[in-house]
Amino acid sequence: MSYLDYVRQFKLPHYWCPGCGTGVVLQAVVRAFEALGWKQEDLAFITGIGCSGRMSTYVNANTMHTTHGRPLAFATGVKLARPEKHVVVVSGDGDALAIGGNHFIHAARRNIDIKLVIINNLVYGMTGGQVSPTTPQKFRTQTTPYGNIDPNFDVVKLAIAAGATFVGREAVTRPRNLEKLIEKSFQHKGFSVVEVISNCHINLGRKNKMKDQITMLRWISTKTIPKNLAEKKKPEELEGKILLGIFHEDKNRKEYTELYREIQERAGGNK
Repeated sequence: MSYLDYVRQFKLPHYWCPGCGTGVVLQAVVRAFEALGWKQEDLAFITGIGCSGRMSTYVNANTMHTTHGRPLAFATGVKLARPEKHVVVVSGDGDALAIGGNHFIHAARRNIDIKLVIINNLVYGMTGGQVSPTTPQKFRTQTTPYGNIDPNFDVVKLAIAAGATFVGREAVTRPRNLEKLIEKSFQHKGFSVVEVISNCHINLGRKNKMKDQITMLRWISTKTIPKNLAEKKKPEELEGKILLGIFHEDKNRKEYTELYREIQERAGGNK
């Protein structure tokens, strides 16, 4: 199958603003499906609310467009009912880490075999540009017109601390690297998290002296650095930088649905 077979082309052109990085993530995701040879009937693709939530409109597979912050809850139900299926969730930073934060930490804690891609554009994009859990300090948003004072989440550290067994980060400015990282995360058995640093030049960039997508993408390029290059830098050179790469991979921890099936078998044997 071609990666285009995983796209509902009759739904194009897409909903996102010109220059939005979400389209880059969509391409990376469907190319990963192609590389892995996943059948459409074996794939459950689930999204929540927000700009990223519209991605389920364009993926040609079994899809669910769920309520705000709840895609991981829906995905957990799907995976428990049909553990043989590939369950993929795409969520935004607000959807995954604010209203959906509780579901995020418990999906990670359980190590359930769900593939989560978080598109982190640093703001609530679709609803007008409110501050999100990942908005950098001092950034102006619709709800922080004088600058954000809240410290922002480090998604990688949060995912590792919560128990995710595969954690990586990439940026839309490196599409080929993003494709490879997402493909590797999809191959992992357990709860995987890929954070993607993306741009919202409409509702964040314009308020912070980045008037168009090119300016904001250049800003992302200056703020991000691959781990292997960061290792050669001095600490002061890494001040304010966002590292990219794979940060955690645990292949030994047992996956949740396997443990669940063991419980079912023991319970059945006791009858």
